[in-house]
Parts: sequence; C-alpha cells; structure tokens
Amino acid sequence: MVWTTSLNPIRSFPAYAGPYSVGSLDLELPTSELETSHSGPDAEIATVAFRIFYPCENGSKKRRPVRWLPDPQRPSFSAFASFLGAGPALSGAISYLAPHLYYITIPVMRNAPMLKPKNSSGKWPVLVFSHGLGGNRNTYSHLLGSLASHGMVVVAMEHRDASAPISFVRATKTTEPRTIRYASHSHTPSPTVYSARDRQLKMRLWEISLVHAALLKIDSGEKLTTLGCREAGSTSVALSGLAHALDIHTPGSITWAGHSFGAATTIQFVKSVYWRCPNPAVEGYVPLYAPPSDSQLVHQITPHSRIVVLDLWAMPLQSSYTAWLSEKPMPSYDSTYHSAPGGDTLLAILSEAFFKWRANLNDTRRALAPPASGFAKPRFFYPLHSAHLSQSDFGILFPWFTRKIFGAMEPERVVRLNSRAILQTLRTCGIDVADTTHIDAEEALESKIDPGSDVETKNGMGEGSIDGSRRDWKILAADGNVRGWINVSTEAEAGDESDGSSTDAASHKATEKSPESAIVEGEMLTELTKGGPVLS
Repeated sequence: MVWTTSLNPIRSFPAYAGPYSVGSLDLELPTSELETSHSGPDAEIATVAFRIFYPCENGSKKRRPVRWLPDPQRPSFSAFASFLGAGPALSGAISYLAPHLYYITIPVMRNAPMLKPKNSSGKWPVLVFSHGLGGNRNTYSHLLGSLASHGMVVVAMEHRDASAPISFVRATKTTEPRTIRYASHSHTPSPTVYSARDRQLKMRLWEISLVHAALLKIDSGEKLTTLGCREAGSTSVALSGLAHALDIHTPGSITWAGHSFGAATTIQFVKSVYWRCPNPAVEGYVPLYAPPSDSQLVHQITPHSRIVVLDLWAMPLQSSYTAWLSEKPMPSYDSTYHSAPGGDTLLAILSEAFFKWRANLNDTRRALAPPASGFAKPRFFYPLHSAHLSQSDFGILFPWFTRKIFGAMEPERVVRLNSRAILQTLRTCGIDVADTTHIDAEEALESKIDPGSDVETKNGMGEGSIDGSRRDWKILAADGNVRGWINVSTEAEAGDESDGSSTDAASHKATEKSPESAIVEGEMLTELTKGGPVLS
C-alpha cells in the first residue's frame, strides 16, 4: 500500500535500485538439523531464524505480500511500542500509527524462484547481516534488499539474545514454543554490563555459525525442516532453487556485516574464528565462540574476508574476559599471512550522530585501524545529517519523527549512500555485482574519467573499465565530492574531526556525545518520551 497523504507520518518503501527483482524467504530451522560444534547457550532455544533476500525471476503469479511488521502482528506491535518507551506522550501517536504499520509491505516477492546467476562466476555472492538493538530480520529490509537487487544473496539474522523487541521461537520435536522479549541493560560500562553483553554475544556468535551451517545445507540441496510456514510447498520449492547457486565454499567468499551491536557482533565473530583460542588457553581469556580447527568456518574466514560495520557500538568489545581477543588485529592485518590485504577489505560507515560521539569514535578507530604501517587503511565515512537509525528502515518509514527528534535528513539517500559504498567495496575486492546507475550515483549523462585510471568511463560508472572496480569510484574516494559524504581518518587526532579531505568536512567538528544519549537514540524513538535533543 502506498501512502501519499502528507498527514501520514509513515511512508512506503521505494523500489530497489538494482536491475534485479528481489525475492525473499523467511526461515526458521531446527538447530538439530544443522552441524555445529557447540551446543546452544540456551537449551530452550532450539531454532534459528533469518530472512533471505535474493535476485529472483519476474513472474505474474500473485503472491501473498511480505509484511514489514512480523507475524503475529499484534504482539509484535505491542513489543515495538514498549521498546519505543510508550507512555502518555506516545500513546496518541502510536494508536494512530498502528493500522498503518500493519499494512506496510516489503517490496519483495515471497518465495519467488531464484534467478539463475548472471555474473561471471555462475554463483551469487553472499552477505550475512547482524542487526543491532531493537532490530530483527525485517528492520534493515531496504538496505539489504537494495544489495540483493544488484546481484547478491543477503541473509538477515534475527538474534534470540533479547536484543529484538520480541522474537517468537517455534516448537520443535523436543522443545516448547517460547517468546523472547527485549531485555534492557545499562549502556554504562561495568563488570555486570560486560557480563550481560558477553552472554548476548555468545548467543549471537552461535547463531551466526548456525546460519553458516544452514547455508551449506541449502547450497547442497539438502532438504530442511522449515517451521511454521503457511506455504510450506512454495517455500521448499524456492529453497531448493538456491541449491548450487551460492558462492560460499571458496575461502573468504562470504561478506560479514552488521549495524551497531550487530557490527560489534560481526567483529567479534570473525576474530573469534580467525584467532581461535590457542592451546593451552590464554590465562584470563574466556572465548565466546571457539570452532574446532576442522570447522568449515575456519576455512571460510580469511584475511580476504570482507567486513562491513555500520555505526559500530564498540563497548561490547571491551569486556575484560575477551581482552586477549580485542588486542588482536582484524584478520586482514595478519602480518604472518603472505598477502594480507589490510584495510582494502574493511568498510566502516558511521552516522553523523556516532561520528560526534568521540569516545566511541576513538574505540571504532582502534578496532579497525592497521596495527602497523605498511597496511592499507580501511574505508571510513559518514553521511551528514544522519542518525543512528538512518541505516535501518526507520528513517524511511518514520521520516517526520527522525527529522523532528534527531535532525535526520534525506533518509532514502542515506541508505543509498550506504548501499553504494558497500557495493563498490565488493567490486574493488573482485566481487561481480551489478553497476550503480547514473541516477543513484548522481551523475550526469556524460563520459567521465576516473582520475585513478586511464580508462574512460561511461556515465562515471566505469562501465568501460577492465575489472569493473571503478563503476562508482567516487563513493570510496577521500575527495570524491559526493555531497554530504564525509571521509573519516582512522587515526585518533586532536579534535577528532574528519581528515578534511572533503569540502563538507571543514565546518563539522567532532563534539562529545554521551554513551547514554547516543545509544538511546539508536533504540529508535525513546527520546520522544524524554524530551531529548534534536541533532542538528
């Protein structure tokens, strides 16, 4: 349903920008069918849930729409309202929004047949995404669907660590159904807080390993039990269509990504696998996930694995129990590896709100910066006038609220900038994804020349380049002159400002921002009930 009235504070999703239609599968699988070296942290959680976005065939068959608010919708809505901090100040607004939220749909085709891979490898590249606090498998649908529309398979996790507003765990042959509600923990560092976040991370890392195991089985064509499907037949047919079409077997082929707490999860996961605990164990180090040496994950994650972190919330990485791991560099900086790519495989995108949070900015720099000279530095950017939730669907669906409360502007463009940067990072790493259109790249219809190449490019997209890596070169250039797209130095500097390479950076100094206000902002619209400041 398209909402056109200016009185409605919610908008529908725009169409995805890529050349491919997008299909989607919503899956919940029993963990007993998945090979894992670990038993789950919670024995009563015996399933793993995720949504897959993928390029699909166009078809005239009428399909049931995919609702943005997960089923069952009424308790899901109540959980979101509670998470928003719904008190008297929000009750009227929430009651008005309720019927509109029920009808918002994600512009995908449910259980549609997968399109035969059109790229040079004959297999679709795969990205696994971990959500932040207050997220679920649907709340980043526009960014992840946009990536899929350019020729990728994108897996959106739903974590059962009590970080989603609500998550429903279906029954298996040996376990009862269970409802997991959001658990609030302080954002102020303390031993108690670190312990709570460690427990959440332990669950999250285990779930990512399960998703990897599920992808291996899906690609092999093995039949899996899909729980709770209203259209079990079409789900099974669509799932079988993914067989032998996923690029997940070559070491380093999977891209790992996340937002906020999900970004911290991503870093913790790849480092836990790559720098798995030695024997004998390091004194004081308590690994949250430690795969055996013969695990396929150990062979998958290499220095060439691509890592994308969006608005990293770094505090969960600083637990004293995992200090040994936090001191280890990202795998791409492994000096013992003969061809470590350094920061070329790393992309970090902040919101302006998190850029202004100086303590977290410095922690983010430390987490991603090269441990020594000689390595390429990671790509590091932020879009002006963006809030922590701008990389999720909330900026697009609630533009009035995000502009009024957080000063967030141009929500669709902010997501588009994030998508462009991710896609171009993949291209520079040799991943074959579709071109960025001249419209999305904000280019005129005229020939351009990439200053880093003698290859003339059409529409500025590099369509004439040999390796395709310069199709959207401006989005990753420090001085690319992309409006409102600020390049950030990875080096901690006095004042903590952008390195000044963009013309927009000169007037945007970094200012101190407390962890409480920054993270609360990330938990959607809680500031509405607190009279929080507008970020301008």
